[in-house]
Amino acid sequence: MLKEPRPGRVKTRLGRDIGMVSAAWWFRHQTARLLRRLADPRWELILAVSPDRAGMQSRVWPAHLPRLAQGQGDLGDRMARIMRTLPPGPVCIIGGDIPGVTRAHVGRAFAALGDHDAVFGPAPDGGYWLTGLKRSAAVPAGLYGDVRWSSAHALRDSIATLPGARIALVDTLRDVDTAADLDVRAR
Repeated sequence: MLKEPRPGRVKTRLGRDIGMVSAAWWFRHQTARLLRRLADPRWELILAVSPDRAGMQSRVWPAHLPRLAQGQGDLGDRMARIMRTLPPGPVCIIGGDIPGVTRAHVGRAFAALGDHDAVFGPAPDGGYWLTGLKRSAAVPAGLYGDVRWSSAHALRDSIATLPGARIALVDTLRDVDTAADLDVRAR
């Protein structure tokens, strides 16, 4: 899931710390590195872009990668829409702001879906950097609903939207929300 890297529209919490232009620059370059690093024949990279029209037409993202519009709503609405829209089979969703993610991390998440219904990659702040579903049955109607986003409750709330599901947790990785998150990466 990617937002068009425009100052004031992407990484605004980071932008409050380092400036909106610097935050947009960081996101654009971080995402370019991430897309190169995650290319793998075991899966198809699809860019879920926002805002819809600008993201679909953007020249920032590699032209060879398929795109779909995220649509309206909060983060949960948009992720659930992606899960419902794509063809049947396992799907993992990540954002572009996880500098430490590798093909091995994503591979472990897909492998976990072999004997689990859902997978999450926790973040140290109580959120998560990855969510995935096996999608062998219908996607639950309340998926990612009533989640307290950008809080220490996001992972727990999201898991609660999957009652009775067999859930796997994979590697814990940091996303970048603030300048302090960038400082942690540098250590």
